Amino acid sequence: MIIPARYASTRYPAKPLADLRGATGEARSLIRRAWDAAMAVTGVDRVLVATDDARIADHARGFGAEVTMTSPDCANGTERCAEAIAGLTRPPGIVVNLQGDAPLTPPWFVEALVEAMRADPAMEVATPVLRCDEEALDGFVADRRAGRVGGTTAVMDRRGRALYFSKEVLPYADPAKRHAVPVFHHVGVYAYRPPALARYVGLDAGQLETSEGLEQLRFLEHGIAVQCVEVEARGASFWELNNPEDVPRIEKVLAARGTV
Repeated sequence: MIIPARYASTRYPAKPLADLRGATGEARSLIRRAWDAAMAVTGVDRVLVATDDARIADHARGFGAEVTMTSPDCANGTERCAEAIAGLTRPPGIVVNLQGDAPLTPPWFVEALVEAMRADPAMEVATPVLRCDEEALDGFVADRRAGRVGGTTAVMDRRGRALYFSKEVLPYADPAKRHAVPVFHHVGVYAYRPPALARYVGLDAGQLETSEGLEQLRFLEHGIAVQCVEVEARGASFWELNNPEDVPRIEKVLAARGTV
């Protein structure tokens, strides 16, 4: 499993080093909490933090993480993962990208993703999606009304293959019927076969990827299927750290879970 992390975020500079307080009031950085989430997943052979920034690298090594340095020219986490495995003596059969801004990711989200990949050798890329409950959907809509970029939504065909990902709330529904139309929250995790990662870095970023700022759209724009795997919350709240305003949301969940 690889946790890509960069310092120079446009919307939230130094985000990986932002502190999040848990149930006891202890502050741990975002990258530390993402690492904790990764270490809770069963069946993972190795966890790497992939970064191009010495501050993140030093901090991650300080709490015991294994770090691999990658080029500052990587445009996104998928490219960073591709570079990270290129330097390994033995590339893994499946590469999991747990994005560093998703510290609330429950382990079963990742485990379900890996299980789906193992069950279908033809699956090149997969990612989890979570059916929004009323609270999550209201949060998405509130963010957009306030002009903030919140979570990402996914639209799929009947076999679960992604048709589109967007930072808008899709599909559109009449406000009176909004809660009757399923909206799927795209969870910030990907699983790839190494050949798919190698292909990705050789492809140009298209207009959709550039406009939305969503790396997974490069696969779709070049005709590479992305399988969406629906996961269940099991009562666990999920939210990514996209904006400074998300810090209290995540800290509230950490406190409710009793997370240190």
